[in-house]
Amino acid sequence: MSAQFLERNDDFNVPTDEAVHSGKVRSVYWLKPEDSRRLIEERNYPVSHDAELAILIVSDRLSAFDCIWRAEGGLNGVPGKGAALNAVSLEWFNAFAEAGLARSHILEAPHPLVWVVQRAKPVKIEAIARQYITGSLWRAYAKGERVFCGNDLPNHLAENQRLGEVLITPSSKGVLEGLEGIAAIDDVNITRADIERHWSQLGFEQPEDIDHYEQLLREGFAVIADRLSKLGQLFVDTKFEFGYVTGVEGTRELIYMDEVGTPDSSRIWNAAAYAEGTVLENSKEGFRQALLNWVPDRNLLLDKHRMVERAAFAGSALLPQSMLLDVSETYLGIAAQIIGSSITVPENPRAEIKELLSVELGLV
Repeated sequence: MSAQFLERNDDFNVPTDEAVHSGKVRSVYWLKPEDSRRLIEERNYPVSHDAELAILIVSDRLSAFDCIWRAEGGLNGVPGKGAALNAVSLEWFNAFAEAGLARSHILEAPHPLVWVVQRAKPVKIEAIARQYITGSLWRAYAKGERVFCGNDLPNHLAENQRLGEVLITPSSKGVLEGLEGIAAIDDVNITRADIERHWSQLGFEQPEDIDHYEQLLREGFAVIADRLSKLGQLFVDTKFEFGYVTGVEGTRELIYMDEVGTPDSSRIWNAAAYAEGTVLENSKEGFRQALLNWVPDRNLLLDKHRMVERAAFAGSALLPQSMLLDVSETYLGIAAQIIGSSITVPENPRAEIKELLSVELGLV
């Protein structure tokens, strides 16, 4: 079974002058200038000749509550997860471009787990949009909060209720030091006023781009929500990320980056079940709820102040295999609906990626 998923993705032999940037799920290899120039010319990428490129490899690791989770029997990843996320993101990024919104950082997807991307200067915001009151928004509301990320909430809302409009509820990305009103911890809620006050430190190149980012967020959300509704699904909430690149003409562009509209970064509900009063998840939230029911102490996963303890627990815990295989079924199922065909799951991703890097891209 170990050949059916890619657990480690930070050890490929890609020539680079920089350290590999490895997150919970993805690893990024910044290419040497000569390799970037060669690929731009050989593969006719629509970027300036001196653009910086990277190879982005997505793993099949499963992250939840800021920890990586594994299962019994050596099941240290979710078969098909990375391929599903990449395929869904590409579908939505292409839809955004076709709608005239903005392009993404992706230049090519030569393998189900690999993107060639243009280096972008990231905006240090997790751009979160919500159409329903659930998750952390509901937990805050249930405790009596009526202002969330600067948004005023009416009284008498019920859990999982559809909101009158899409709410933008951003959070910080990374630990930001010395910004008035923003705690120096990762993933802390912020407001539009915080962004306006610290626009430069948050990565915006001009203050008017705040309006532009919100427009791209709302319009992108609407594109996905409309498509999903035709598939009998509800787009509940999601996280976008943005960054700046220099285009072919030398102008700076605010673009979409990372992933978008995936079952990993969004909540997606079955519309028919919701109409009958039941929440049927088609996203990672189903795994989160199963995990909360499995751990002996739910608060361990919900209390950010117990992160050290939580990480130690996750590092030693082995979940039942069925929990990870359920995620595989969910992700592959919703991804197939979105792209209109079954997902190609690599049989031996490590060997396939090594051959791609060496033979096709000439990077090893």
